[in-house]
Amino acid sequence: MTPLGQIIAAQIARTGPLSIAEYMALCLLHPEHGYYTTRDPLGAAGDFVTAPEISQMFGEMVGLCLAQSWLDQGGPTPFTLAELGPGRGTLMADILRATARVPGFHDAAQLHLVEASPTLRTVQKSALDRWAVHWHDRVDTLPARPLFLVANEFFDALPIRQFIRDDGGWRERVVGLQDDALCFGLTQPSRIATLEDRFARTQPGDLVETCGPAQTIAQDLGQRIADHGGAALIIDYGDADRTGDTFQAVQGHKKTDPLAAPGLADLTAHVDFAALARAAPCAATQLATQGVFLERLGITPRAQALAARLTGDALNTHVAAHRRLTHPSEMGTLFKVLGFVAEGAAPPPGLEL
Repeated sequence: MTPLGQIIAAQIARTGPLSIAEYMALCLLHPEHGYYTTRDPLGAAGDFVTAPEISQMFGEMVGLCLAQSWLDQGGPTPFTLAELGPGRGTLMADILRATARVPGFHDAAQLHLVEASPTLRTVQKSALDRWAVHWHDRVDTLPARPLFLVANEFFDALPIRQFIRDDGGWRERVVGLQDDALCFGLTQPSRIATLEDRFARTQPGDLVETCGPAQTIAQDLGQRIADHGGAALIIDYGDADRTGDTFQAVQGHKKTDPLAAPGLADLTAHVDFAALARAAPCAATQLATQGVFLERLGITPRAQALAARLTGDALNTHVAAHRRLTHPSEMGTLFKVLGFVAEGAAPPPGLEL
């Protein structure tokens, strides 16, 4: 058992089973042994690769989308340009490079990053060393001004709870101990007020997932945009009002048992985009697949322009990157895009209300 696994096992022995949310929070953010607090998990040497690491085209499309939305809203000055969970800073660096020629955009932008990992903050500082960056531990400390924001693969890492439908209510899935090993278990059935609407739409045995932190953040972002203007792009894997177990662990670019190596594997779950849209007190766009979103923004013409200057292995890598970002059998369909804007504002390019 890992050092963090021993800590978790001792806590369970003292106080009883943990919810999935409590287990995820410890595994990802424990101050000494947490997955995100102790490492850079990205890239070939890490455990997973995100879209900005695959190709600069992803960040270029996102940057121009946000810049056009800023122009559509009259170019407010100043405004907050923000990212939630910026990873290595690659996406924001590409956004800033792509928008350098948008008149007034950089002069008006004030850069804010929401990042809990000290390790990743150091990497981001290096990637964005030409910029005055303001870091935040939480979304609710962002400035009260127009907000243009992207969150790519941020919401999937927020702690979830899981409930299995029973004839008499819901049994929560928890992490307990059996023979000194971590294991899954179930609580006794009870009625859950926040799940009453799901009870009539599910069958006994169905599993549903909830993410309170995600809804709280969506509500905060939506309120800021409703009050001050702006736009948010939420890009992640998931769907709307789904059922089923999506809790997973990834280590060394392979899926693994979520209980096998606490603190050494990334833990995520699919995002419920419908819940985010309901929580936001502003206008939410229709959900689009990542492939459709990027194609609407012009990623293929951009890919062709870049390809004209490439040959050999570099060209093959570039073509593969375009396919990985957009093709339905790769990231094109699994990943979705949801936008937030103020009521009455035009949707971000690539999305529809």
